[in-house]
Amino acid sequence: MNPSNRARCLSLCLGTLAFLLCGRVLADGMVPDTSVVIVNEADGEASVSVTNTDASLALLHVTLEDIPEDKEPLLFVTPPLARVESGKSQLVRFILQSSTPLTTQRLKRVIFEGMPQDRVAAEAGHARVGVTVRQNLPVIVHPKGLAPNRTPWTGLTWSLKNDQLNVHNPTPYVVRLAQELQLLPGTGSALLPRTYVLPGETLTVTATGSTATTVRMQPATVYGFAVPHFEAPIES
Repeated sequence: MNPSNRARCLSLCLGTLAFLLCGRVLADGMVPDTSVVIVNEADGEASVSVTNTDASLALLHVTLEDIPEDKEPLLFVTPPLARVESGKSQLVRFILQSSTPLTTQRLKRVIFEGMPQDRVAAEAGHARVGVTVRQNLPVIVHPKGLAPNRTPWTGLTWSLKNDQLNVHNPTPYVVRLAQELQLLPGTGSALLPRTYVLPGETLTVTATGSTATTVRMQPATVYGFAVPHFEAPIES
């Protein structure tokens, strides 16, 4: 393998590793019992159990975040703040508050942060730095009546013209995938700006390999787990 190919392989491996780890950090602190929160519109809410794995009492702080592409407030959490003893769990509820029926999946994020409450007071004249651990997870709101789809990435359509690669998602599902793309045949490549494509969205990125006929991607399940590479045709 020549140096350029080795570098490309290393880059893809590191990118995929980062993609797999971005959804959940395996560390001490407040640990949720899932890697993604799914709120079904039919149920109106969802619950997540969060366990304090630290050796001491901590304060659990739960924060909902909008993604830049979707600022509509669809959910609220309860309780947003709770004291959790060491080894104990706290149930956090995500309650849907949409005023109109949903037609597509929607994407949000939630941060679970644990703040220790019984640190020994710092000695006089000495500064003390506290460290907290955050778990930042995706939240998917699923419309009522929409069938589950285990392979939503198969619905993406791809086109390439003048070194511009377009990916369009005509489906009602959020598609999660790694940012690195390979264009085949050859050694062409492209890099998506983020690890998801929203329903109805089209992303355009600069690509190398203008004669490519196929795009190879690294998709992920709804829970963020990588599956085997998937190859899709590039429309002319």
